[in-house]
Amino acid sequence: MPKELFGKDHEFLPRDQLLSFEEIGHLVGLFVDRGVTKVRITGGEPLLRKDLEKLIGMLEAIDGVEDLTLTTNASLLTRKARSLAAAGLDRVTVSLDALDDPTFQRMNDVGFPVVSVLEGIEAAAEAGLGPIKVNAVVQRGVNEHAVVDMARHFKATGHIVRFIEYMDVGSTNGWRLDDVVPAEEMISAINQVFPLEPIPPNYPGEVANRFRYLDGEGEVGVIASVTRPFCGSCTRARLSAEGVLYTCLFASAGSNLRDAIRAGEDVGPIIDRIWSNREDRYSEIRSAQTVSIGSRVEMSYIGG
Repeated sequence: MPKELFGKDHEFLPRDQLLSFEEIGHLVGLFVDRGVTKVRITGGEPLLRKDLEKLIGMLEAIDGVEDLTLTTNASLLTRKARSLAAAGLDRVTVSLDALDDPTFQRMNDVGFPVVSVLEGIEAAAEAGLGPIKVNAVVQRGVNEHAVVDMARHFKATGHIVRFIEYMDVGSTNGWRLDDVVPAEEMISAINQVFPLEPIPPNYPGEVANRFRYLDGEGEVGVIASVTRPFCGSCTRARLSAEGVLYTCLFASAGSNLRDAIRAGEDVGPIIDRIWSNREDRYSEIRSAQTVSIGSRVEMSYIGG
């Protein structure tokens, strides 16, 4: 939530427009009835939600939820890790884009240091919320120098770092490739220091390409959302805090399920209709656009 868009005077949604925990649980149950087995709580920063442990307990109790996870910036994880685990959370993913404070804070615009994130990761590990995944978005000219450092720091810890190609949501950077560090470049940089070999995905539709260290000291992953889009195999849906269902993580428009629930409608058939008609191709379209523009720029340069 960039400060230039969400400053101190930003008016947030009234509480009654947000889904209640009971409504979230009801919707998750409907998705589980349709084959969903993995549920991730994310944000924003989900640990800011009051009594989040209550929601986790409700979701954990749904028969069919096999993997209940949470993505966090870890600012509150040190004090909440044990209560989250006790409530039934299986594991956490932590966002950390660099190990030095200036780069980390430039990428995330946060007011806490890297050491707080590292302490949160260790608290989560001690609470049994593993294997912990550490997500690092890599942006050209900002933190590509951190890739090998991050791999080195978490190697042999049991934690899994996943490097994510910087993906501008929408077109605010003009669909340029300038800010993208390709996944292959990241893996090549790590491989030169710590030799790697590819390993199969954990499950069909997994978005990360996995690699293990040849010395057996763990693994890393890359998510090539720009250079190798995965729309065709995507099995994810996103439910916003106010009850809007998005069939693409990057979609700007969705379907309001909250109003249907509160009107007493049978929401199951609505979900079926939305999912069966989904045609999301954001990553593929963006990739085609960036490749096309990149080619034009290269040709212009050669011609000049």
